[in-house]
Parts: sequence; structure tokens; C-alpha cells
Amino acid sequence: MTDASRAEVCVVACAEAWRGDGAILAGPMAPIPRLGARLAQLTFAPDLVLSDGEATLVNSDGEGEGWLPYRAVFQVVAAGRRHVMMGASQLDRYGNQNISCIGDWARPDSQLLGVRGAPGNTINHVTSYWVPRHSPRTFVERVDMVCGIGYDRAAALGAPANRFHEIRIVVTNLGVLDFATPDHSLRLRSVHPGVTVPEVVRATGFPLAMADEVPPTRWPTDDELALIRDRLDPQGLREREIR
Repeated sequence: MTDASRAEVCVVACAEAWRGDGAILAGPMAPIPRLGARLAQLTFAPDLVLSDGEATLVNSDGEGEGWLPYRAVFQVVAAGRRHVMMGASQLDRYGNQNISCIGDWARPDSQLLGVRGAPGNTINHVTSYWVPRHSPRTFVERVDMVCGIGYDRAAALGAPANRFHEIRIVVTNLGVLDFATPDHSLRLRSVHPGVTVPEVVRATGFPLAMADEVPPTRWPTDDELALIRDRLDPQGLREREIR
């Protein structure tokens, strides 16, 4: 394909995060990851379970098909039967995530969401991240406050506390990254079409691991584009998330 937008490439990249997960609860926390989870359910992950975030299990069209009250979600989380794709205000080379504050914790420059469920998510089940604006302000050498637990901190916890810890991928507006390195430091897996490796390097506040040749992120197929444009997001809301 040559006419897919950057946002549509990102939708497909997010969908790939859930490939092979089977019957688990997907937890996409932004419009493009949500489209990705719905696309995965319609194509290669039919057993994926989606929720409206309140009390109803829904299909890819948002129609109710089951009941999952919020209190029951904690049982799913504790059992490791969930794969969430969260956002990150800051993310370091080992996957420690900050969504709470910028600056010193005792006197922050900016107050954000708070820790929320990030510690429980990252220690209990698979977590991925979506970053719509890849920049050195987000990808930092050291996060100002740890909310989501990275690989270095999970290793320090040891077994059995870290037995469910896995940060699978990080999708940004520039490429796809993962932690498939010997020391679990962040690696550039692919760059989106039209993006160069030096562009990603400049937008990252620490050195990235990468192969000598970094491949492009795959294009959406004709069928995937049709589903995104005609069924999942005919209003084109996906384009507003990447600017």
C-alpha cells in the first residue's frame, strides 16, 4: 500500500501487540490503540476480549456481549489475563514509565494523572505503550517518578514477584520499539514509512539499541485499511491523534 496514513500504520502496529495473546482482556487506553485492538479482534485475534471500560464486554463494533463489572477487572488483572496498552509522559531505556508528575516529586513542575493502576498493570500482566509524539521530553534517561515498572526494577524484585512482568512493545508516531536485548534496554525494531533512523535517534534522550539495518513497519493490507476506514473509524478520528 502507498496511500495509508501514518495514523493507519500506527493502528496496525498497535494491533500487532495483541497477536498470539488468545482469550485475554485487551486494555487499550487511547483512540489509536483502541482501534488497533478492535482491528486485531476482527482479523488475527478473534478470541481477544474487549470492554467498554465500565461494566460491559463488547465486540469490535462496540455492541454489548457480556458483563464485566469494574470490581471484577481486578481479578482479571491479578490473574495475569490482561494486556494493556498505556500511555507514557516519560519512559526510560528499561521501560520505567511516568504518568504522575514532571520535576521533583516533592515540588513538581507539573502534576499529571497520578500513578493510577500502572504499578499493578506492569507487575501482573503484559503491558505495551503508545506514545503519539516521540520526543526527548518523553524518552528520557531517568523518569522523574516511576509509575509503571521497568525491566531493571522488575529484575531487582526477583522471583516470584516478577514472574508476570513483560513490556512487549512501544509504538510511537515514528516507529516500533521493544526490549528484546540482553539487558532489556529499549531497541528500535522498525521505523514507520517515511521516517528515518536518525530522526528517531534525535527524538530519543538516550542511546537506542538497533540492528545494522532497521526495517520499515509494515503497511496495512487492503482488507485492514477497508476495516479501519469503513467500519471502525469512518469519521477519521485516528488522524487527530498524530499531528
